[in-house]
Amino acid sequence: MVGSPAQWILIKCREGIIQHDNKMTADSEPKSGVEPVAAYKSILQAIIENRPSGTRQRIASAIGKNRSFVSQITNPVYPTPIPAQHLDTIFSICHFSAAEREAFLHAYRRAHPGRLEVVDHDRPVRRVVVEIPDFGNPAKNRAADEMLADLARRLARFYDIQN
Repeated sequence: MVGSPAQWILIKCREGIIQHDNKMTADSEPKSGVEPVAAYKSILQAIIENRPSGTRQRIASAIGKNRSFVSQITNPVYPTPIPAQHLDTIFSICHFSAAEREAFLHAYRRAHPGRLEVVDHDRPVRRVVVEIPDFGNPAKNRAADEMLADLARRLARFYDIQN
């Protein structure tokens, strides 16, 4: 049994039977370039709909874009693709499960062959351990973790700009 609309979309996306209008079709392969994009956007849209209000605004702030841009890249009706460099940020903010992430990336790779490999270039990294207080509240601890993750993403973008 499928528990949520997001799970249903993830299953149907893996089976290759979701079209951009979210109607099922017998075809296993999409007929146009828009449909594969709509498949991964349908997954993202379903996940965002099950998250707290303000998620789109948090994504917009984290990637340095307007909320309207986030609305376009999360709506299956629009063919605007999601830039690959923003995927990790979106996964983090939306708290994708492993299965959701796997299904999304499967659909993303189908829509944009080779695009993820371009973003996944080897950049030198170093590990820094930071100890912060336990705020005694799961929501506050999660917010602090998100702040640190956002700082790390911004530093990575700064590196990319410099090189």
